[in-house]
Amino acid sequence: MRCPYCSNQETQVKDSRPSEDGAAIRRRRYCPDCGGRFTTFERVQLRELIVVKKSGKRVPFDRDKLARSVAIALRKRPVEPERIERMVSGIVRQLESLGETEIPADLIGEHVMEGLRVLDDVAYVRFASVYKNFREAKDFEDLIGELSGDEEGAPPVPPVSGSDG
Repeated sequence: MRCPYCSNQETQVKDSRPSEDGAAIRRRRYCPDCGGRFTTFERVQLRELIVVKKSGKRVPFDRDKLARSVAIALRKRPVEPERIERMVSGIVRQLESLGETEIPADLIGEHVMEGLRVLDDVAYVRFASVYKNFREAKDFEDLIGELSGDEEGAPPVPPVSGSDG
């Protein structure tokens, strides 16, 4: 494994252990040239996935891009990193188990929406606003109305009025 600091090809594994969910091996590495320490993860990949964008363009699936998108939606939210990692790993497993090599981008977006809806309502709304390309406040109101409808017995959200004195 190449050192990310000095590009030395000869690094040493100092520690290996399974990740929290057992879906990856976490390796702590050391570079004898520069003394740098870094972590790598080894994961099982069932098949090479290709994402089919709305434009028809095909690009290789990038797990890290998926994880970054989820992290952006969850920024400054009280969700443990382990739960985020489990969600991302779960989405990847679902996509791989579909049996298809080519996956439509909107299917990935729907899986992310489902996962965020369970993890954190605010992150769900953040992601949805970008994914569904919200243009006006009414789009947010409609989505929040859907969320409120999911919570049985929840009091209705009063409308915002501009005549408060």
